[in-house]
Amino acid sequence: MATQKGIIRGGISIFFVTLLLFGFMRLNAEEQIDGNLPQISEEVQEEIKEAEFNAGEVIIGHIVDAYEWHIADWGNTHLTIPLPVILYDQGEWHLFMSSKFHHGKAAYKGFEISTEGMQKGKIVRKDANGDFVQPIDLSLTKNSLGVLIHSLLIILIFLSVSKAYRKRERKAPKGFQSLIEPLILFIRDDIARPSIGKKHYERFLPYLLTVFFFIFFNNLFGLIPIFPFGANVTGSIAVTGVLAFFTLIVTTFSGNKNYYAHIFNTPGVPWWLKIPLPLMPIIELVGVFTKPFVLMVRLFANITAGHTIILGFISLIFVFGQASLYAGYGMSVLSITMSIFINFLELLVAFIQAYVFTLLSAIFFGMAVEEHH
Repeated sequence: MATQKGIIRGGISIFFVTLLLFGFMRLNAEEQIDGNLPQISEEVQEEIKEAEFNAGEVIIGHIVDAYEWHIADWGNTHLTIPLPVILYDQGEWHLFMSSKFHHGKAAYKGFEISTEGMQKGKIVRKDANGDFVQPIDLSLTKNSLGVLIHSLLIILIFLSVSKAYRKRERKAPKGFQSLIEPLILFIRDDIARPSIGKKHYERFLPYLLTVFFFIFFNNLFGLIPIFPFGANVTGSIAVTGVLAFFTLIVTTFSGNKNYYAHIFNTPGVPWWLKIPLPLMPIIELVGVFTKPFVLMVRLFANITAGHTIILGFISLIFVFGQASLYAGYGMSVLSITMSIFINFLELLVAFIQAYVFTLLSAIFFGMAVEEHH
């Protein structure tokens, strides 16, 4: 009974805090607009008043990569961390901070962030013909910085676990050991050994453990909306593409004669599917590249979908709030409740997607080293 009362009181507290926050944001936005209206033309005033909340732009802006790390907005002030821009164009290197672009609203040294077309969100410049061209871009973006920070944290975690094992030899795991040890044993006993075989699994185990923990921790860090976390690393197709490419390389260079025989001279297949048109070898060869492609898209799509759903529920507060203040109040309770539920669901997805990527990689390795009986 006491627990139920505590839950009810907690729910009521969340409800009233939500109403106060929404009312404050609404009041603050109105004060910002009203305070600035006398300083601008009547046409611009009408545009500001009629401007509608664009949920699509907000969601995409939080999911895609960026040249600065957005922390928060306070009125018309954008709190961001500028990141270094590194460009190579027409035989020259250009190095400056992304703050020179003023949040994408200004150009610097002829470069600007495109706001439309296929190059949207990329740094471009105009050539002599007035066309936009992209320089070689080696800038440190939000996701690339997120990869570096998260990787450093993962390394520190495992160094601390390794140190604890040396100090507490032959003792029960403690602290992070209690989390890491079951996961390592799970990868070894339930993924690597059954999928690859007892003879070969040990040489692939370091890669499988690295991939699993990199994806797992980055999935978790991406759910924490506070710097230095919150970067959508595993929701970037560039990152998942590199991970899938590593799996392809390991599979290709680990393949034995039996593996390549099944690709180019599949046993049990009629000769007329091999000669004169090598239909089966073509299908098998396409499958070699299709498998890592599916790995890339599956991880990217599932993580991106989770973030999109959460941001979608949050956006409903402002969409309904534009129509009616009371509608915004009512929707805020539902939106926050559903967002919390999806966040807890994303904790499960964080593990599942790391598990699926690791399992499929192990299966591909097992196919590559399988011996003919």
